[in-house]
Amino acid sequence: MPNFVRLIISFALLGASVALFIFGHWGWGIPAFLLAIIVFVTFFFNENMLIAQYFLRKENMEKAQQWLDNIKNYEKQLIRAQHGYYNLLIGLIESRKAPMQSEKYFKRALSLGMTMDHNVALAKLSLAGIAMAKRNKREATMYLQEAKKADKNKLLADQIKMMQGQMTQMDRTIIKGGYR
Repeated sequence: MPNFVRLIISFALLGASVALFIFGHWGWGIPAFLLAIIVFVTFFFNENMLIAQYFLRKENMEKAQQWLDNIKNYEKQLIRAQHGYYNLLIGLIESRKAPMQSEKYFKRALSLGMTMDHNVALAKLSLAGIAMAKRNKREATMYLQEAKKADKNKLLADQIKMMQGQMTQMDRTIIKGGYR
C-alpha cells in the first residue's frame, strides 16, 4: 500500500475518533484513536520491514525474505529514509546465500544513506569481509577502518577485531606461500 494512502486512512480514522468523542461515544473513540496512531506510525516504519528485522534476529532467513518480498516497489512503499535499510536487509539475507552477490546491496545501502551509525558500520564490515574474500587487502583495510569509525557505541568491536585478526593471518599465509 502506498504511503499517501496510509496517511489518508490515518487522518480519516483520527477524524472519526474525534467525531466519536464529540458525540459522547468514548468507548469507540479511544480504540479508533489508537488505531489511527498505529496506521500513522506505519507511515514511518513499514510493518513488512519490522517483521523482517524480527525474523533476521531470530536467524530465520526464509521468513525474513518472504516479508521483504511483500514490498514490491520499495521506492513507492517506503519513505526515503528507509531505502537504505531495505537494501541493508536484502544484503544481509543475500550474504547468507551468495556472499559475493550481496556486495551491490551493501553499496547501495551506503549510497542511499542510513541514520544509525551501527548500521553503517555493519554494512562497511560486511563489505570488508567481501573484499577479504576477493583477496583485496587494501579495500578490506579501508572498509574496516571506516567501520571502526562508524561504530561509536562499540557494538561491532569484537567482529572488527576478529576481522583484523583474519587479515593478519591472511598476510602470513601469503608470505609463507611465497606469493610475496
